[in-house]
Amino acid sequence: MRESLFHSHRKAIASAIYTNRLFHMFVGMITVSTFILIIGLLYTILVKGLPKLSLDFLFTLPNELEAGGGVGPFLFNSFYVLILSLILSLPIGIGAGIFLAEYAPNNRFTEFVRTSVESLASVPSIVFGLFGYVLFVEYVGIGLTIIGAAVTLALLNLPVLARVTEEAIQAVPQDIREASLALGATKSQTILKVVLPAALNGILTGISLVACRAFGESAIIILAGGTSTSGFMWDFNLLSQGGTLPVHLWYVQSEALVPDATEIAEKSAAILVLIVLIISFTVRFPLWIQTLITKIKATPRKS
Repeated sequence: MRESLFHSHRKAIASAIYTNRLFHMFVGMITVSTFILIIGLLYTILVKGLPKLSLDFLFTLPNELEAGGGVGPFLFNSFYVLILSLILSLPIGIGAGIFLAEYAPNNRFTEFVRTSVESLASVPSIVFGLFGYVLFVEYVGIGLTIIGAAVTLALLNLPVLARVTEEAIQAVPQDIREASLALGATKSQTILKVVLPAALNGILTGISLVACRAFGESAIIILAGGTSTSGFMWDFNLLSQGGTLPVHLWYVQSEALVPDATEIAEKSAAILVLIVLIISFTVRFPLWIQTLITKIKATPRKS
């Protein structure tokens, strides 16, 4: 009897180990396949576009009929609209996340607000674009403008920023807050000097995702900003049309009459991918350096 129980127990353990190994192999294969797919897509886009890039293409005006035009105004508008949208959305979104995590009471209204924020974060961008069109073009009457595109993009960013900030702050251990309060710090001092630095990694990740999404957005720009520019290289007028590089990429690939439309599209796609990668690394790089310095300081030195 004991031997049969022993053998059945060994079989159960062996089966569990085998199942665990299969699961690890399956997850590993999916991870490697996804990584290879992403690297392959990035490599294909960059290899097709980067070798053809030049400064003239980046800093000259587009040409509607002849080959050789650039994307200067569209590239400028992309950064201009992105910066404006972040200026509008970062303080409000991060502030809302801090309030929901630290100050909002646990009641039905707060849960309703959280549910609404999560729902808005999953709404397709074209819905925000239609809202921006109705608000700025139909109601306010300013037409397709840079400011309309920037405000609409800010509205798109707000729910994501609020939710990411709240989750990052909630991930900070409660012991850290209690230790700060026990040392005599006020709640606001604890949040600013203890909680936010501890949650900075998650918050910066959210900012990076929001910035990259906004830079590559096209539906909102088409509906609220337009598909063209004012025709000037550096136009800071908020009421000018706000066509950006993703919109120009779509236009060139689908409707443009220039003979080198495919080449322009390939170069524009490479620029978009490269800039998104640069934004991601720029936001994350200080954290990597800080983590590296912390590890170096924590490593015991040999006497």
